[in-house]
Order: sequence, then structure tokens, then C-alpha cells
Amino acid sequence: MSLEATTQKISGRAAATADLGSSVKFVFGEGVIYLDGKGGITNDNTDAACTVSMDIADFNAMLEGSLNPMSAFMGGKMRIDGDMSVAMKLQSIFG
Repeated sequence: MSLEATTQKISGRAAATADLGSSVKFVFGEGVIYLDGKGGITNDNTDAACTVSMDIADFNAMLEGSLNPMSAFMGGKMRIDGDMSVAMKLQSIFG
């Protein structure tokens, strides 16, 4: 799935990011998706409190529920930099 399609897919869930209280950036080879923590979403490569790096196919698998986020992290499919407490709140997006 393309970055544009993935951005569209997650934009419906962006309202849940208000619960994060902080910004998150997902970094893929194709580009980035930035969630401002207030429900806003862009593809701007802006600094964030938490940065999640992974393959876009794995990200989409998590959105669809076929890949568990904890399994992705423990299996090395996802790298997290920055505020880990923000990363723990991401379940509101993937749940």
C-alpha cells in the first residue's frame, strides 16, 4: 500500500491521537506520517516526541490487526526512538 493510501487509512483514526498528548512520527522508506497528538495528521517530516520506524507493509498489517504491535517490536520489525510512554499509548490507534 502506498504512503498516500496509508495516510488516508490512518486519518480516520487520527482523532484517537488526541489521547496521546504528544506527537508521533512513523518513518517508512516511502516517507513519513506525522500525528500531532491533537488529532492532526500530515506527511511532514517534523520532529516528534516519539519516532516509530518500520516497513509500511508491516504498519498496514498492524492497522488491519494481522500483526501485533508488541510482536513487531520484539521481532525487530519496528524500532522506537524517543518517549516510550507515548509509544505505549499507540494502542488507541491500532486497537
